[in-house]
Amino acid sequence: MRDEWEHAHTDYTRPAQRPAPASLAESEGDWRHYLEGGTPNGWLIQHSAMTEALVSGRPMYLLHTTKDIDAIRISRQLHVSTGCLVGALYCSPLVNQREGLRPHNLGAYLMRTKPSTTPMVFEVIPDAPIRPKGIDYLHLGAIHLRIYERYQSFLTLAENDQLDHAVLTGLRSAAVFLDVALRNATGHATPAPEFIDQLSEAVAHVPFLGYLYFEVLSEYLMLHSVTPETKTYAQSGELNNWLYKRLAFAAVDGMDQLFDLARFNPRYHRLVQLIEGIEPSLGPGVAEYVRRRLSHLFARTALHPSQDAASVTFLGADLNTLRNAAPGLIGQMVFREIRYMPRYRQLYHCFEKAKALEAWDYWNNEGIPTPFNGILPKGEIGIHPAYPRASIRVWTAKRGEKGYLHPAEEVQAAITPHLASWWAPPRQREMSQPSAPDL
Repeated sequence: MRDEWEHAHTDYTRPAQRPAPASLAESEGDWRHYLEGGTPNGWLIQHSAMTEALVSGRPMYLLHTTKDIDAIRISRQLHVSTGCLVGALYCSPLVNQREGLRPHNLGAYLMRTKPSTTPMVFEVIPDAPIRPKGIDYLHLGAIHLRIYERYQSFLTLAENDQLDHAVLTGLRSAAVFLDVALRNATGHATPAPEFIDQLSEAVAHVPFLGYLYFEVLSEYLMLHSVTPETKTYAQSGELNNWLYKRLAFAAVDGMDQLFDLARFNPRYHRLVQLIEGIEPSLGPGVAEYVRRRLSHLFARTALHPSQDAASVTFLGADLNTLRNAAPGLIGQMVFREIRYMPRYRQLYHCFEKAKALEAWDYWNNEGIPTPFNGILPKGEIGIHPAYPRASIRVWTAKRGEKGYLHPAEEVQAAITPHLASWWAPPRQREMSQPSAPDL
């Protein structure tokens, strides 16, 4: 169990050491070397202001926005959310300067786009320098699968059968592309435009691919951008979060109302158009980057490290075989499919609290009171609600004329190890789509 959580975390201040399937054309170390040394903003991977704040051991100041400040005052509690931080209070960094607390560009984005929320300032005083190990939700698949298998008795036989059928149907419908991705990961390149179009079609059947697609593009934009805006943020030690926000909202109608990456599936020509609309110079190279990077990440996040990527095939494989060969992918598919079951609202805490408890235990042992989204250290950071060795204070905040925050009223509330209420985004699949072919 601990090995799985270790595998799902990344420390960018140390060399890559995670085990990976055999036969991959490029290693995690190869990619790390390129991303850090071969991109304009790659130096921020190791040396972001957030990473430096973590390892300093000094008090950290974090911004959280809420619509429920009155409920927090009355209950004196803040509940944590699931998602990319598993079970933490979602925040972004604040920099303590003479003029006040300066929001990270992610926090500035949140305050500008959510004007009806109340900004809250948290002061976290750690007991020691914090290990800069970020959790990468793309690597949580094996954990999702293990937790489901542990508690699948909570589902009826019919519900378990329905889940297996939905996962297998998705795999069969996307099997051709999944094998194409593995071939690309092992060095057998296919034309990038064709790859992107196949990827786009496969997202409807394997929604996890939409998340992988979006995160690869976010990485591409943040690390390669050279706009004045991006350079300004880089001077402050920050990756530019506005880039991928613009991408998401331009790519999917209504994404600003419902942020659901299962709907993120631009085809080749639309992809190039989207990227050129954000930063024209990045359009020509984006498709080839996605082909290489997504194929590599798919193999690493989908397959068990004991597998040989050159030998695995999804065509014709049964579900039990794939649970062993590709537990990461099966777990991600189960995690997303199970949310649409009628009874999952009642069962949500059974499955998600189990994961959160394991994450909290891991963070306690690793000395991590403030876990962050470790796909990249881009500023998504949280507060761990069950860390026993940190002091935490919280205030509401007033916004100054230059965007700086100033603590106003101290709030007598504790961050508690309870998960906030959960809901699933409405299913986007077309009910009339053709049935999957037999493979």
